Amino acid sequence: MDPVRHLKISFFVLLMLISGGTFGYMSIEGWRMLDAAYMTVITLGTVGFKEVHDLSDGGKVFTMGLIVVGVSVLGYIVGSLAQIMFEGQFQRIMGRKKVEKQISSLSGHYIICGFGRIGSLICKEFKASGLKFVIIEKSVEAAERLSEDGYLFMKGDATLDETLLKAGISRAKGLISVVTSDTENVYITLTARGLNPDLYIMARSGEEGSDIKLKRAGANKVVSPYTIGGNRMAQSILRPNVVDFIELAIGGEHAELQMEEIVIPAHSAFVGETLVSSGFRKEIGVIIVGIKKSHGKMVFNPHSQTKIEEHDTLIVLGDPDSINKLEDLVVRAATDEVIKKHRKDHHGK
Repeated sequence: MDPVRHLKISFFVLLMLISGGTFGYMSIEGWRMLDAAYMTVITLGTVGFKEVHDLSDGGKVFTMGLIVVGVSVLGYIVGSLAQIMFEGQFQRIMGRKKVEKQISSLSGHYIICGFGRIGSLICKEFKASGLKFVIIEKSVEAAERLSEDGYLFMKGDATLDETLLKAGISRAKGLISVVTSDTENVYITLTARGLNPDLYIMARSGEEGSDIKLKRAGANKVVSPYTIGGNRMAQSILRPNVVDFIELAIGGEHAELQMEEIVIPAHSAFVGETLVSSGFRKEIGVIIVGIKKSHGKMVFNPHSQTKIEEHDTLIVLGDPDSINKLEDLVVRAATDEVIKKHRKDHHGK
């Protein structure tokens, strides 16, 4: 049991003991409450003061029992305090308070449930990309690894409402459930969907047929690592060069070639432009391999006269510098357009 919980229980028992002692002296000796409480405290404290009043035989027996029980409880409290102070528990408690404060300040973050092999890889990628996230893990061993790695995490059961609420699910952007049990993934998905209907939920599927249950529970996307792994291995034999190209495009953050997605903001200066008039390929040197429209349709290999619309997601292929340049250009174009619109509205008034 947690030493802090030990300490809380001990103080509760001590409080009950003082109350019981006070009531006992009042009943046995007929003393008033203040005298009875005073006698109880000096007895439990073993300070050796004289009795408030002379005790009857019944009062002496009661006092002896109170001393035996009181000394045991006080010894237990002292032991718990020593454990907290001298075994690093105090520092850990203060550290957890600091972590809880950080978690409570998060907004637009992701909640990752489970820090197994898949969860740890997701955390590594998220950290490299600068995404805000918090991990929920109930395993003691995994929690120790999380603490060593410096991740923001909380120890608890992700199937419980209170755990997800403490992780800030009402303010979160998405949740990823990758615990080893499909049953737990279903429960986590159900609980998360009930707490935040607008949350984007991705869940891991292990057994055949569990993907249907997870989608019924409210998951937006279900991923089966075994299916993906099997297909990847098969394609590595059937189409090795294609797989090599994809691995190069979506590989590490410092790869020579990267594939990225860029969202066109509302009121962007590029809205209404075509791919050729935007100059993305000619001036920046990136290739638009696909466009996901705001209504969900995916356009592969769009032709040069394809129009760019608000909230389109461009699937871009190019070197990291060119992709960063395009992201800056899209953001700046949206900002400039908003400024122009504001000035136009202002002059119009």
